[in-house]
Amino acid sequence: MATGLQRDDGTTRHGDVVSRADGRLIGIIDIGSNSVRLVVYQGLTRIPAALFNEKVMAGLGRGLAANGKLAKPAMDTAVAALARFAALAGAMQVTTLRVVATAAVREAANAAEFIDRVASETGLEIETISGEIEARGAALGVISGIPDADGVVGDLGGGSLELIRVAGGEVLDRISLPIGSLRLDAVRKRDRRALAPFIKKALDAVGWASAGRGKPFYMVGGSWRALAQIHIHQTGHPLPIVHQYQMDASAPASLVRSLTQLDLATLKSVPNLSTSRLPSLPGAAMLLAAAVKKLGSSSVIASGFGLREGLLYAQLDPAEARLDPLITAARSEGVRQGRFAAHGDMLFHWMDGLFGSDGEPATDRRLRLAACLLSDIAWRAHPDFRAERGVDAALHGNWVAITAAERGALAIALHFCFGGANDAPLLALVSQLTPPPLMARARAWGLALRLGQRLTGGTASGLAGSSLSRDKGSVVLQIDSDHAALVGETVIRRLRLLGNALGLEPVITY
Repeated sequence: MATGLQRDDGTTRHGDVVSRADGRLIGIIDIGSNSVRLVVYQGLTRIPAALFNEKVMAGLGRGLAANGKLAKPAMDTAVAALARFAALAGAMQVTTLRVVATAAVREAANAAEFIDRVASETGLEIETISGEIEARGAALGVISGIPDADGVVGDLGGGSLELIRVAGGEVLDRISLPIGSLRLDAVRKRDRRALAPFIKKALDAVGWASAGRGKPFYMVGGSWRALAQIHIHQTGHPLPIVHQYQMDASAPASLVRSLTQLDLATLKSVPNLSTSRLPSLPGAAMLLAAAVKKLGSSSVIASGFGLREGLLYAQLDPAEARLDPLITAARSEGVRQGRFAAHGDMLFHWMDGLFGSDGEPATDRRLRLAACLLSDIAWRAHPDFRAERGVDAALHGNWVAITAAERGALAIALHFCFGGANDAPLLALVSQLTPPPLMARARAWGLALRLGQRLTGGTASGLAGSSLSRDKGSVVLQIDSDHAALVGETVIRRLRLLGNALGLEPVITY
């Protein structure tokens, strides 16, 4: 399924259609080798909102290494969790509920016994998916959350590792390897010296490894996300968001060494780190380091999206799948929290003559549009805290397809849009994320938004009757004569601030 942004008349567009929830509740139960999880989503949309998310660490795959069977205690735990999930889905009136099982059930000699017991005791019908489908689902999940992904996706579950080459929104070479986190832990506990040869033998089966050379490795799975959380904690990274967190290719090997030295108390101090993941981390780190070396990866990028999101993404019609997830989410949030539904798009075009006429990079244009769509979300907040509200939304919002540097730029734009101060502590924090040139451009976007909001009072006619542009050394606010009365002292002052930020002389023409 190809992705990419919609185009019209040769220009890049970022989705003029809002991806809307349709009132349905879509549930997915993922029966993995390590955990059993229920997630309920609000409708089948480009970026569906997760209304409910619960997991139980059943450890179904732990018995496979010993005798190839699911252990009875693990089955008991899983069945109890599934009975609860079925009851919850019924109470929530979930419209569609899909129950998928991966490596543990796929490979267990007594899988039929477990499937029959689940059907009898919970009424749920399990769909055991192949390694091929699991790999494709994980890859589509990454593409859903990082549309321009170009590299190799690695999805580490409890029972298997899926490696998939992705580029241009397409799923290319893929392979499923029987080397999940539970198996790694079992081998390590039997003989630490056997772990490296065990990993090497599995990775040697990847015949297309050279296709990933010099490209990012996108890691999926709870154990690998836990490693990203540890790395964030160790490096003091100022934005503790795992999705799209990027590490150097050398980081996994450093994590292998760190995990031999860190005690349990230190690991437990890492925010949001699940203690149930701790036993699997040494093996997961060794596998990650070996995979990155085998593939010749340029960097490691964590993905918060995986199989479940991929299964949903695969059901979208092509037009909706092509929507930019950041812009779609920002537009939906703007509609939900703003006063004037179309104002963000109008502001974007209103200032195009100032920013868009000078070879504006597509990445900047996209961020500027996101800032415009979010430019009215803080109006309900107390005036003294509107800037803080905008910054919080930008930095900590549940956005995807956005890097930490871009989150910082979005925060700067909304900070100045909502009247934030030039000496706010935020600026020092964001400077750790965002390069100074991008910070400067984002500040100008915010000041332009603040000018546009004040000039028009949110009215469409005011924007339609005016525009911002650049003319040599001036920033020009052009006003139709019918709207000349909109110009006042505050408008003149805000135009001057914008001009100062850009090093341009403020000019008003009628």
